[in-house]
Amino acid sequence: MFKQRDYTLRYKANSDVELILPNHHIIVNNYLINDDSFTVLVWNIFKQKRADCMHILDKYAQQAKLILLQEAQTTPLLLNFISQHNKIADHVPAYSFNDIYAGVMTIADSLPSTLLSFKEREPLIRVPKSALISIYPIKNSTKQLLVANIHAVNFSIGVKIYRQQMYMLLTRIKEHNGPVILAGDFNAWSRQRLSLLYHLVRTIGLKPVNFAIDMRKTFMGRPLDFVFYRGLQLNAAQIISTLASDHNPLLVNFRLDLHSQD
Repeated sequence: MFKQRDYTLRYKANSDVELILPNHHIIVNNYLINDDSFTVLVWNIFKQKRADCMHILDKYAQQAKLILLQEAQTTPLLLNFISQHNKIADHVPAYSFNDIYAGVMTIADSLPSTLLSFKEREPLIRVPKSALISIYPIKNSTKQLLVANIHAVNFSIGVKIYRQQMYMLLTRIKEHNGPVILAGDFNAWSRQRLSLLYHLVRTIGLKPVNFAIDMRKTFMGRPLDFVFYRGLQLNAAQIISTLASDHNPLLVNFRLDLHSQD
């Protein structure tokens, strides 16, 4: 099932799973961003191994217009969440086991106009990591919001594969003329990885979201989860302390930068 490499699986209420191939034409009937400000939840959900993770999603389902998950598995509980809250979920499966697909998933209140999926195989364990670019129209603007959701490769010697994965994603972001959010689990646990990450995002004009109380998951003393942005104003940012995953969710509120919009 689903032998194509570059595809996205779409889940929404009262519909069968839909296979989205590259260059798929998407008709958008409403706007994700209808007012000035909106909230994004970013979370490595740890394959939903801990039951309380669904309580966190339920709690923030109405507040967050965008939910960017890493290590999301297409379990009945998660698919029920999508259906019950009338969300649209686009999923890039990195791998599957017993017909359960795992990878990054972007959950939103409306359809994107464009989807681009990416996969990069871990050089040592050979299990892929995935990333997804979703582009959403903005009401009363010819510009669109690009949202990139990434789970970066983890187990590698040096940064060659890490750089390769980032470069594929950032090359597409660089071409985008409009606001951008790049977020996820970057696995930037080494000095070399972290320096490379900051260098690459700076070259395309992205800024990091900083947290006054920083409770992000760390490894070797460095945070793994990040939110970067461009063409938006940062209103508020916080980290939700929970034991529902081995990562804490990031909750960020943005305002459209009206000076950069049409």
